[in-house]
Amino acid sequence: MKAGWQSEKLGDVCALLNRGISPKYLEQGGICVLNQKCIRDHRINYEQSRRHDSITKSVSAERFIQLGDVLVNSTGTGTLGRVAQIRELPTEPTTVDSHVTIVRPKPGKFFQDFFGYMLIFIEEAIKEAGEGCGGQTELARSVLAERFTVCYPTSIDDQKRVVAILDEAFDGIATAKANAEKNLQNARALFESHLSVVEGEHVSLGDFVNITTGKLDVNAAVEGGEYPFFTCAREIYAIDKFAFDCEAILLAGNNAVGDFNVKHYKGRFNAYQRTYVITVKDEFKLHYRYLYFQLLKSLKKFKSQSVGAATKFLKLGMIKELEIPLPALAEQERIVTTTDSLLAETQRLESIYQQKLAALDELKKSLLHQAFSGQL
Repeated sequence: MKAGWQSEKLGDVCALLNRGISPKYLEQGGICVLNQKCIRDHRINYEQSRRHDSITKSVSAERFIQLGDVLVNSTGTGTLGRVAQIRELPTEPTTVDSHVTIVRPKPGKFFQDFFGYMLIFIEEAIKEAGEGCGGQTELARSVLAERFTVCYPTSIDDQKRVVAILDEAFDGIATAKANAEKNLQNARALFESHLSVVEGEHVSLGDFVNITTGKLDVNAAVEGGEYPFFTCAREIYAIDKFAFDCEAILLAGNNAVGDFNVKHYKGRFNAYQRTYVITVKDEFKLHYRYLYFQLLKSLKKFKSQSVGAATKFLKLGMIKELEIPLPALAEQERIVTTTDSLLAETQRLESIYQQKLAALDELKKSLLHQAFSGQL
């Protein structure tokens, strides 16, 4: 280890390493309580917080968040391990719920922003430390305290120097990411706006298509199967037996949050029992690819119409009653040609921007590795 640096278990450098409270929620009044939704991209989003009745159920002083605390999401697949530091005090007394761990450094041991970066450096390892099955994964306090070793320079001035370098670099990376994300949004918005300018008589979709569903459970997929198996997921799985041999539009019929998707396929395939299989009655009146783009445009509308609590569903009537513009077939073909060309360009730009975003994330990881191996 570099001279002047020290390594210790995380628990040994902390004054507090504990979960938050089990709140008694209020609509108004009480105190602010942060949850896992509030912690994302190393930032705290107070808009996602809720209110706790601290009169009925008091909160100990140590569980009110303090400047320099690092909050660690401690339950759930996909959320566990995300970290964010309190770099500015909230405007009111604030605590966290029992799904979040407060990690508070010992006084005088760290420049507070250095402590935050130190936890960001081990974030990926924390994400892998959850125990349990499915969505019930938990990050035990003992695991966080004992399993992770942190390295740091004992000099506060050295810590401040590292923070200054990382702050400047991360600000530049954040600006570059914001620009790339904005460009990505613009490319998608251009494509979506193109879909919205089609003119023609509006007709009910149900008059021009036949709609059925698959018959299989989602677990019928077979790795390396011969035929595509369409479920409500964006990914296309495989299966050994086919039930359909035709051209069709495949529309997801359920999704946890209503983010439905649509696909276009021609050939032999099979489908999940909640996947709508849509075929055209008369191809001289309705072009399959044109129909695909019209349903793609309608996904936001479907999301707003969907029903259900834990899972959002599309009812058959919602699809049949959807009104779409229906120009002459020749015009549909012209629209399909230009839209496919624009889609290809949008996908090309998306690929470029996603590569840029991935490269920026790798740059952050590289900088953190250099910082906490004493190379900066």
